[in-house]
Parts: sequence; C-alpha cells; structure tokens
Amino acid sequence: MKLLRYGDAGGERPGAVDSDGKIRDLSSLIMDVGGSDIDPNSLAELAKADLKSLPLVEGNPRLGPCVTGTGKFICIGLNYSDHAAETGAKVPAEPIVFMKANSAIVGPNDDVLIPRGSEKTDWEVELAVVIGRTAKYVPEASALDCVAGYCVAHDVSERAFQIERHGQWTKGKSCDTFGPIGPWLVTKDEVPDPQNLKMWLTVNGRTMQDGSTRTMVYGAAFLVSYLSQFMSLQPGDVISTGTPPGVGMGMKPPRYLKPGDVVELGIEGLGSQKQEIRADA
Repeated sequence: MKLLRYGDAGGERPGAVDSDGKIRDLSSLIMDVGGSDIDPNSLAELAKADLKSLPLVEGNPRLGPCVTGTGKFICIGLNYSDHAAETGAKVPAEPIVFMKANSAIVGPNDDVLIPRGSEKTDWEVELAVVIGRTAKYVPEASALDCVAGYCVAHDVSERAFQIERHGQWTKGKSCDTFGPIGPWLVTKDEVPDPQNLKMWLTVNGRTMQDGSTRTMVYGAAFLVSYLSQFMSLQPGDVISTGTPPGVGMGMKPPRYLKPGDVVELGIEGLGSQKQEIRADA
C-alpha cells in the first residue's frame, strides 16, 4: 500500500493511493499513519480493505509528512561508497549516526527555508526506513520484521553549520523544513529489495544526483539491527540511510541552494518530491 497524510499542516488526515492513482480517505479505518496503525500486523489487515469503496479525496490537497508520531529522526552519514569518495572521506568502519530534530519534518512539497546566516545549504536524496514495531536488540535476519515501509527523504544540510561550526553534525541538519518526507509511506511488501532502487535529484531541472541504493555500504536490515543495539526503535521513527554522490558540497566549485531554486527528487517506486527554496523570515 501507498499510505499518505493529506490536509493543512497540523490537521492532516490518513489516506491511501488506490489502483487508479487516486487518494482515498482512511479515517474510517485508522486514526492516522503512525503508532499502532503501522505495526506490520495492522498493515496486513489494512491491506484487505477495498480502497475504492472508501471516500474519494477530491482535488489536489497538500500532502503532509507521510508518517506521524516520529520520536527519532536518525540519519546515517557517508553510507554510499561513491558519495564518500566525492567528499574525500573514507568509508566508515561502522555507520556514522547522527540525529535530525523531528521539528525539521515537513511535507514532501512544502517549501524549504534557508536559515538565517546560511551560505551553504545543500541537498541530499535519501531512502528512509520507517519503523512500525518496537525494535530492541534485533538480529539482522529479522530486522525488517520491525519495518512498516519506506519513503523518500530529503536530508537538507547546511554545510557550514554542520562542518565548520564544530561539534556534532546535528545543528547543520535540524533547521526547520530540513526534513521533507513522503509523498507516501510505501509498505515493505511493495519494496521487495530496498537495496536495488534508483534515486535521483534535480535542481532547476538539472540532474545533480543519479544513483542507486545498490551502492549503500550498510543496508536497511543491517542499520535497523545495528541501531537497535544502542537504542530502542519505536513506531514512527525514521532512519534516513545516506545519499549517493552529486551533492553541492562535492562539486567543483561547490554549488549551494539559493532562494528561488526548485529541487525535485525521487526514488523508484516511492514517489517524488518538489520543493521551492525560500529564505527564512
């Protein structure tokens, strides 16, 4: 299933995409796309519903973040061998883990705001894993049993804040609007191999990133297992798994986002996003 949340920010309702590509309202079946409603067992029951019997959502509503109740937005750095090479970094011996504040989360087509004082706001298309069931000390072989599904994430990054201002990466990753997720939460039964998905990103129509999850160093199952050794993962938690080459920081000379730019990005089978870049007030 392709689950989504639609409506004004803070007032989103749960929905799903039917076989004709139309949005159907799920409010009669689930409270929201989050919590116990995205447990894999609950999703299996939801999949039995006749979507075309549910109310049709008319028009072209705003899409909100595809999951709610995200307690942790966990990111993995330098997780693509070709991206590590473009930045001049070595492939890490263990995953580089950092957090993005959940207040950065916005809908897939909401504006991205360049924060005050920023001169190096950068783009990163990423595969995100959405947790559906509590995971704690789970082995890699069964780690995906705890996953609700996958979505597109845009890990927007302010490189000066991240790298030049010392300390951890979090402050360069957590500015408001720096975490668009969606358009859909695609349940894992529709993604048989998360390690073989094409992914892309353009700025003003020019292709910047054209990669595949095949070049991930640490795959989705490993990351869920690995992270669960250090912290419990809860329903709604998002793991953003790293980006392929083509980020602005890696260009010669570097190229960063500016107000008026339009970024589009997507992952095979998971949909696409489109954001206009604006200056924060």
